Amino acid sequence: MAYHAITVTVNGSVERLEVPSNMTLLQLLRDRLALTGTKNGCEAGECGACTVLLDGEPVNSCLVLAVEADGHQVLTVEGLAAGGQLSPLQQAFIEHNAVQCGFCTPGMLMSATALLQRNPNPSRQEIKEALVGNLCRCTGYVRIIDAIAEVTG
Repeated sequence: MAYHAITVTVNGSVERLEVPSNMTLLQLLRDRLALTGTKNGCEAGECGACTVLLDGEPVNSCLVLAVEADGHQVLTVEGLAAGGQLSPLQQAFIEHNAVQCGFCTPGMLMSATALLQRNPNPSRQEIKEALVGNLCRCTGYVRIIDAIAEVTG
């Protein structure tokens, strides 16, 4: 197996690592960097539980090889809380009871973060479209959409 030296900035911290060619970004985050907020769901890019931001864009980390992140910036759910304080979006999820089992929540938060960064005042329809790649089996999406809508523009 071939190994590659990579440098990736994760939640503002520069990480220099040796990774095998077949390691996914999801495996790197969870297994090597102990950032377990990013969830391992389907491993096929269908559920969105592993969504992180790669240079500000939401990606399914189960479909991105770790070597592809070389030289790039990754933001995970752990990076949303600055100085130990929840982000307004995280707080809104709590206040709207937008979390039930919580498995989808990190991916939902990351997709919503990307949406709000590119459009600080999205419509409810735009929020729904931004979450199309994130599946939730518990809450039915209404509370999630309400939480995101609360923090808009």
